[in-house]
Amino acid sequence: MTDTTHTPWHLWVVGIATLLFNAIGCYSYLMTQTGSLAELGMTPEQIAYFDTFPAWADAAWALGVWGALLGSILLLLRRKLAFAAFAVATVGLIATTYFELLVSQIPDSLQNPLLMAAIWISTLFSLWYSRWMSAAGVLR
Repeated sequence: MTDTTHTPWHLWVVGIATLLFNAIGCYSYLMTQTGSLAELGMTPEQIAYFDTFPAWADAAWALGVWGALLGSILLLLRRKLAFAAFAVATVGLIATTYFELLVSQIPDSLQNPLLMAAIWISTLFSLWYSRWMSAAGVLR
């Protein structure tokens, strides 16, 4: 069986852009998990904040960043599972945002509403886009 569905140019743009953006999130997550935040220039107060994350918040963050990265890879591979990966990333983002805004006390030096907005926009757009490409028959 041959695949006659044309891959639109924007799939490559979205896939590569989200892959790069999501890789930054994975890098940030890995730096916290390996205790390498001082290498990024973080202060002891900022490092202490990340050290206080309960296991469920760490797990939610992991779901968010790794789900998003996997979603981008699956999008570039034109796989329908991209939507499921982005859905997992969205659940992780919801839980992480809940923790950051309602449970923890984020130091002023770490508060970045523009970054949070960019993450939300990227995640929701990726979820929508993967669903759209799946419905259009581009993803298999």
